Amino acid sequence: MKESVLNEMTVLAVDDEVDVLDTIEELLSLHAPQCTIEKATTFDEASRKLSTKVYDVVILDIMGVQGFDLLRIASGRDMPTVILTAHELNPEALKKSIELGARAYYPKYKLPDIASYLESILKNDYKHGWGNIFQELRGFFDTRFGNQWMDSDKTFWSNFEEKIAVHTKKLI
Repeated sequence: MKESVLNEMTVLAVDDEVDVLDTIEELLSLHAPQCTIEKATTFDEASRKLSTKVYDVVILDIMGVQGFDLLRIASGRDMPTVILTAHELNPEALKKSIELGARAYYPKYKLPDIASYLESILKNDYKHGWGNIFQELRGFFDTRFGNQWMDSDKTFWSNFEEKIAVHTKKLI
């Protein structure tokens, strides 16, 4: 097995669903045995951890744990943060995640690929990381919400696409 960039790193995973946290821990342990995974199931627990320790990467659910508030804390301390969500898989939550400093936004149904996603954001800069993610999300959102989903805030999405343009293939 190829050496993982996650080895020797400490990851904080926050979700109110214990089975999701256990799955994240299992997947990361298989992929990067020397990776340390800490877990939190509540906003208070996660907030304490984020305030007292620096993590190499943070994984946040949105619902049930005040994920956007935790994202503010983690981003404010320059910790790369990934949003992993099922119920908030929509354009508004994506936009808010970007605005608050998330490095990635993934649907929970992609959980089996979490290790490779984390490696990608740790190895790539902002443009490369978001460029790859946004290409996939844009296709998903186009199918789910229609091709005009970005029309609600054309300026924001135009600026965002311009920022990552060299790494995003336009889907028309």
